[in-house]
Amino acid sequence: MILKRPSEIEIMSEAADINREALEAVAANIRPGVSTQELNQIAEDAILSRGAKPAFKGLYDYPKTLITSINEVVVHGIPSNRKLSAGDIVSVDIGTFYKGYAADMAKTYPVGNISKDAARLLRVTQESFYVGLEQAQVGNRLGDVSAAIQAYVEKTGYWIVREFVGHGIGTKFHEGPEVPNFGKAGTGPVLREGLVLAIEPMVTESKTTVKIKDDGWTAVTTNGSLASHYEHTVAITKAGPKILTKKGQPVYSLASVGGFSGKA
Repeated sequence: MILKRPSEIEIMSEAADINREALEAVAANIRPGVSTQELNQIAEDAILSRGAKPAFKGLYDYPKTLITSINEVVVHGIPSNRKLSAGDIVSVDIGTFYKGYAADMAKTYPVGNISKDAARLLRVTQESFYVGLEQAQVGNRLGDVSAAIQAYVEKTGYWIVREFVGHGIGTKFHEGPEVPNFGKAGTGPVLREGLVLAIEPMVTESKTTVKIKDDGWTAVTTNGSLASHYEHTVAITKAGPKILTKKGQPVYSLASVGGFSGKA
């Protein structure tokens, strides 16, 4: 666990703003007929134009700036000439390095009109993040965050992915501790001021495992069920968790997290 000084979190805040703005540029272009490679180029141009660097490109030899995961792809879908179709859902995961510090976020978007079931999956995934965020308080344990996410997702009848987890983040894109989206409350390391985490629930329509396709990256549900992903970079502060990758970088107290539904 690497704790960050306030000056470091300030730089991470700058990286997070650039990262969010790049994702917003991508989101504005998500529509039927656009290719994921076109979205990748929009993201790369947006990051580079702000004096930052794409965090994913070259990380573990990953070839692109974005991760674009369509429908049954949980994570690590590689942008290509494949065009989005109406009714698809696409998870866009984006990372940025700026002044030596990283930011990470993801959101799953509808492509045109989607089914009510798919829309509910996206909503529950987002809501589960905020349920976990409520537990991301100084003095709580990491397992409190994990258990809250799992309980909320399973209550809705969906499945929380076990094969991939969140992570600490800072000068390295992946730092300790790992942040599972499942677990037991009251376990794991104590959350301390200055810890920065990428909290990222990954949810599927039904209980399933995940398999990796032949490209060595693309992770899909083995039963073909839809998957959704929602992520922010969060700094643990005495006042409450601060979402660095959200516009305005709000701090959530225990009182303010309640009523999370609809938060972007």
